[in-house]
Amino acid sequence: MGKLNIDRGLVRAARVAAEEIARGVITRVSGKTTTSIERAVLRLLGVDGVDSQGVPLPNVVLEQLKQSGKLGQGAAYWLVNAMLAYELDVPELIEAASKNAINLGDAPAQEKGRSKVLMDRLTAHALDHIAQTRQARENYLCSLGEGSLPYLYVIVATGNIYADVIQAQAAVEQGADIIAVIRTTAQSLLDYVPYGPTTEGFGGTYATQANFRIMRQALDDAGAKAGRYIRLTNYCSGLCMPEIAVMGAWERLDMMLNDSMYGIIFRDINMQRTFLDQYFSRLLNGWAGIIINTGEDNYLTTADAVSAAHTVLASQFINEQFAYQSGMPDSLIGLGHAFEIDPKLEDGFLLELAQAQLVREIFPNAPLKYMPPTKYMTGNVFQGQVQDALFNVASIVTGQTIHLLGMPTEAIHTPFVMDRALSIANARYVFNTMQHLEAEISFVPGGKIQARAAQVLADAVKLLEYIAQIGLMEAINRGTFAAITRSPDGGKGLDGVVAKTEDYVNPFWERMSQGRATI
Repeated sequence: MGKLNIDRGLVRAARVAAEEIARGVITRVSGKTTTSIERAVLRLLGVDGVDSQGVPLPNVVLEQLKQSGKLGQGAAYWLVNAMLAYELDVPELIEAASKNAINLGDAPAQEKGRSKVLMDRLTAHALDHIAQTRQARENYLCSLGEGSLPYLYVIVATGNIYADVIQAQAAVEQGADIIAVIRTTAQSLLDYVPYGPTTEGFGGTYATQANFRIMRQALDDAGAKAGRYIRLTNYCSGLCMPEIAVMGAWERLDMMLNDSMYGIIFRDINMQRTFLDQYFSRLLNGWAGIIINTGEDNYLTTADAVSAAHTVLASQFINEQFAYQSGMPDSLIGLGHAFEIDPKLEDGFLLELAQAQLVREIFPNAPLKYMPPTKYMTGNVFQGQVQDALFNVASIVTGQTIHLLGMPTEAIHTPFVMDRALSIANARYVFNTMQHLEAEISFVPGGKIQARAAQVLADAVKLLEYIAQIGLMEAINRGTFAAITRSPDGGKGLDGVVAKTEDYVNPFWERMSQGRATI
């Protein structure tokens, strides 16, 4: 029954409603693809680099096909067809296309059997490479081992990938298990992926494949010295979500921030674009063994953590179902939540325990990501340390998995190396002295914690059943999550949603879906 004695019938009802919600969205966007999905396919098939003007080659090819009105058949079809028609390999073909010497959409149609053989070979090569990268992670984990739970997760965000490396390696020496490279402000709104290493960014560092590779090597080096595998995290969101998923799969990222609604709510990206892109990106994340991190913690930056707690739980149920639709197992679904109740509220810590324990009991096999206090942090670093200590206690007592460390200087500046050291020491002290406290604790039957958990669950079920009736897109339009409204037909990137033709081809969609119906 767990410590909260929650109504399992309500949990089942929540999942039934959430599955109906997810299927409703998939049905609504079925028969469409996006420019970012097609660019991801091109990347998987070997299209990389930039042209003489610095434009990423996947964008160059994509624009050719889009302008000629032929994208609905799928970028994979036109690439393979042109390779056969002009007897060129991928680099040769793309170089010619980048110079406008060839337009892939003008290539004469080739015999279907030959096209299928070549496409199957290129597809298998790409997926085998991802499988080998996934196996490399397993080999590291077997040879080095890893830190104990909860994993200590810290952020670097200097804007310069080489400075990030220095800070990340210092954090590993201090005890960090996961390094997240925050993405530069507004990159989620770029409809292309920057190329190569970068040394300038505001509020973070550009997510590029080269930057992923540089940080991955740095963490492998640091992990070898520390004697444990260090996980790397970055963002798989925004207008280039599927492309960044490819990059993460190539470069052995271990976790990626990937939420079904974050881009819609907080970046005003079109709903159809987002739901399509998250479906395909999660197929890639799952194939690569990458743990996704969902973004429910963000709701509490704009909505009240007490009155809106049920919206967090409802979103977690929805994110879980979207992940299931993409074939992800529980072990890769890192659902997010946060310690964001006003510290002045009487018994606020009890409410935090109720929420954290409720999420743990409902999603027992998910690697939950617990976020620290941010909304009510002030310039008082001593108060901040106390708030973070209570957050650490809640995490160890409720068995969280991924623990994003709070910073005493959260409300002041981007953390210094020493700020991280203090936060890691705080968490390690709490986790060590309370290592087995979870097993020793039970909650008063019918007490405040159990009552609060029961109320949040009941409210979440009501909300999910309401959303199932009106549809998720309309629910978002009505400001159901984070108190922010978005129009189903508005937002950025709608012009990148493309109707598929009857002979649409996406070999990766088909292979990674492993026999399940695709959208």
